[in-house]
Amino acid sequence: MSPTAEELFVQVVQAGSFKKAAEQLEIEPSSVSRKISALEDRLSVRLLHRSTRQTRPTELGQRYYEGLTRLLDDKQALEEEVSNKVGLLSGAFRVSAPVDFGAEFVVPVLRSIQVTAPEMIVEILLGSGFVDLVEQGIDVAVRIGELPDSSLVAVHVGDASRVLVAAPGYLEGRAIPRTPDDLAGHEFVFYTARQARNDIEFADGSRIQHARLSGRLVVNNVRSIERLVTDGAGIHLGPRWAFSAALESGAVRQLLPDFELKSFPVHAVYPARAYLPRKTRVFVESLRNKLVASL
Repeated sequence: MSPTAEELFVQVVQAGSFKKAAEQLEIEPSSVSRKISALEDRLSVRLLHRSTRQTRPTELGQRYYEGLTRLLDDKQALEEEVSNKVGLLSGAFRVSAPVDFGAEFVVPVLRSIQVTAPEMIVEILLGSGFVDLVEQGIDVAVRIGELPDSSLVAVHVGDASRVLVAAPGYLEGRAIPRTPDDLAGHEFVFYTARQARNDIEFADGSRIQHARLSGRLVVNNVRSIERLVTDGAGIHLGPRWAFSAALESGAVRQLLPDFELKSFPVHAVYPARAYLPRKTRVFVESLRNKLVASL
């Protein structure tokens, strides 16, 4: 069923342009523009400021968008209820997550959901940067670390514990760190240049200043770092889940086990709305269960 003019208007406001809205809906931009122009004629109101760079709502258009969004959410909830589809998961579902964490946890969770919901079309976007959920039509984003203030709803789904690891080959012939101060002078492998500029923080609030740490390797891929550390390239501060197998096999060794490191919170974030689709609720709960069992 083709979207109504009202639904197209909401999509354009959320996407920020006719072109992006048309791409998300897989229809021609001219069709979107024509239907919204007809909507404006019917209401005798200009709803959108149009430009080559961005399309944004007028003052009345913003009021119409906010009211219309609530009505459409309520309509969806009512239709699910009366058509007995409350228990069904269907339609498109877009999720973004960090590359390594997403591959390890988000992908299997969504695949498990899709096996029981064959009518659900899943698109997973893996990347390290924070994306604009509304602009890119993303239903849920998984984010690790402290969150900046925003209008998004954030649900805490777990905590990623961290660990300092090094291979026996690296430690051979070197003084094994017994206290945080002993880390100075050791060679580190960093995930990002930013990590190299951050202090190492412990759960009790203490920290080791980053200026005391050194390293010549920066690799923004957890699995590549795992291989480098296993090969003796240096010490790494990273997520415990990424090194659980190597720790168990003895390929790497945990350093400073008596000094608990600060964990990173994991959140599922999504735009605030009157009606939260059941597929979003199911995904968030499934991810929380997965992380409780794994982290």
